[in-house]
Amino acid sequence: MSSSLKTFADLAQVSKQLKVQQEQKQKAEAIRIAKEKQAALEANIFRSSVGQVEPLKSKVKETVHLSPSKPLPLPFKHREDEQAALQESLSDEFDAGSLLETDENLSYTRPGVGIDVAKKLRQGAWTIQAQLDLHGMRRDQARDNLGEFLRKCHRSGFRCVRIIHGKGLGSINKEPVLKNKVRNWLIQKEEVIAFSQATAADGGAGALIVLLQG
Repeated sequence: MSSSLKTFADLAQVSKQLKVQQEQKQKAEAIRIAKEKQAALEANIFRSSVGQVEPLKSKVKETVHLSPSKPLPLPFKHREDEQAALQESLSDEFDAGSLLETDENLSYTRPGVGIDVAKKLRQGAWTIQAQLDLHGMRRDQARDNLGEFLRKCHRSGFRCVRIIHGKGLGSINKEPVLKNKVRNWLIQKEEVIAFSQATAADGGAGALIVLLQG
């Protein structure tokens, strides 16, 4: 009798558990259905608000490969040609003695230039706009530097410049070799129209005041 009661109680317990599980399953299903309905309702509201929607057409963009621009070549050959022309234009064999005025300053004026120009140079009447110091340089270095300096000054529109060549006191036999060379080179330059020894205040026998074409 007791065994039958126990079995009946177990069956009742199992039945109760099944009922609880069934209720939970039904409740979960009801929640799922309610969420789906809510989602559908919100979707309908969104569609009615924005209207008909069409997907954007994709555009295929062409890929352009840009190669970096090459740097401009350095004009080494042009510089070499200019340097060679500069050296050829200034001869060391040129004798300027016959072209210099026979005064103590060995002034020079290009033919056609007024005689008062050299006088004004000797008196320091012109304002010196630039200067080049050749003192202590070797002959070739001094010649190249002088030609380059005159070219730049002429391009810049300078009219009066000073060339410092030194007095030759440090040279062999104390002879002013560079001093004489500078005079010869200046006479060969077309942009030079006159020059004279500088005043004592501007360097005296160690410098020249040079007048360039305007």
